[in-house]
Amino acid sequence: MSEIGILVLHGPNLNLLGMREPGIYGSTTLAKINDSLKLNAEKLQVSVDCRQSNHEGVLVDAIHSARGLHSGILINAGAYTHTSLAIRDALTGVRIPTVEVHLSNIYTREEFRHHSYIAPVAIGQISGFGADSYYLGLQALVNYLKAKN
Repeated sequence: MSEIGILVLHGPNLNLLGMREPGIYGSTTLAKINDSLKLNAEKLQVSVDCRQSNHEGVLVDAIHSARGLHSGILINAGAYTHTSLAIRDALTGVRIPTVEVHLSNIYTREEFRHHSYIAPVAIGQISGFGADSYYLGLQALVNYLKAKN
């Protein structure tokens, strides 16, 4: 396994994937997404550490603890994308390359979902491809990190 480690953060309500509004979020469970991320990470010769929390402070603490441990962050902050200055400031503070992902296309949904506090401090954003958004985000982040090294 490579020395590139990726912290994968899933925000609030993502633990309900597979049950919650499958017409919007699909039928794939969070466990399945995490298992697939781990398989994809092996193929990319990197490691992933997947975590989910419904609590903003837990996500902020995870971002802080990533310093010195992880080379990149892949984040689906869920609803915190549109509300959390704390998560944005944590990402800015640790200066770890971050890719923001969303299962649904946030720009075709309710107006309040069109704004992301994370996007301006991320190296990129992928949305609208269901669970594939995670895999595309992981690939893009790993490509970025390998090119940087």
